[in-house]
Amino acid sequence: MKRMFLGLMILLFAGCTGDGCTGEGKNARGGQKKWGGKLPIRVVATTGMIADLAENIGGERLRVEALMGAGVDPHLYKATASDITKLNGADIIFYNGLNLEGKMGDLFVRISRGNPFVIAVTEEMDPNTLLEPPAFQGHYDPHVWFDVMLWAQAAKRIEKGLIELDPKGEADYKAGGAKLAQKLKDLHQWSRNRSKELPEQKRILVTSHDAYNYFGRAYGFEVVGLQGISTVTQAGLADIAKMVDFTMRNKIKAIFVETSVSPKAIQRVRDDARARGWDVQIGGELFSDAMGKEGTPEGTYEGMVRHNLNTIVEASK
Repeated sequence: MKRMFLGLMILLFAGCTGDGCTGEGKNARGGQKKWGGKLPIRVVATTGMIADLAENIGGERLRVEALMGAGVDPHLYKATASDITKLNGADIIFYNGLNLEGKMGDLFVRISRGNPFVIAVTEEMDPNTLLEPPAFQGHYDPHVWFDVMLWAQAAKRIEKGLIELDPKGEADYKAGGAKLAQKLKDLHQWSRNRSKELPEQKRILVTSHDAYNYFGRAYGFEVVGLQGISTVTQAGLADIAKMVDFTMRNKIKAIFVETSVSPKAIQRVRDDARARGWDVQIGGELFSDAMGKEGTPEGTYEGMVRHNLNTIVEASK
């Protein structure tokens, strides 16, 4: 198994050098051509949110696969031998960037040396639209999908990448992209309207980790995460005590756990607050770094956004 894994890594990092590397996709990055012109195009995305955008844009021209499924934390994710095989066989790869896929970052840099179609969907976002909270220690917040209109910029980057790879499909990609852009615009407006059902003083969101800053900015919530940008470190007793104080001081009715983060720290906040006389509730489970299971409403980007806002609003009234 170790020899097989090493062999796959060598193939992946070496890039494509034979006749099979020639294709119709124009290399806009100065690397080697990859795609051989065969449909459906093999797309690998790191997260379900990215895969959902690609499927909406490319439709039947693509076969899209996400490496990280429901409940998977991308901050902690390590590529497996199976993942390397999928990445090596992909015609185009989309990942989030901004250090979301922390342990895989170097891997994508190496792959891109031999494959120009390894694309961070956030790479062309205006830095002025990105958040850089002090707690993130000089890094941009990678959780851009929580602002629906900012995530629409990621969709445009995917559309652009697909056209670069497959110019013959340009009309299809533009049509899919336009339909998705309207869908996201409608979702953004729905999110703003749903958020306004809560009075401003009740728009305080307490969650497991610091993933909802873009959500807060876009939809008018004060967001407080028990852990920082990454889930690598665990919340300490001092962090929990501060959160209990914050919850009681602001008379917060509900706090929330996340599907991709252990609920223990938030449950401890609830228990300690109750011990001190404030009956805060666990308002429900939110999707943060991963969508729901495939085949469920929450297994789509739109369904995930709607689930989160409905859960927050109903529990906080």
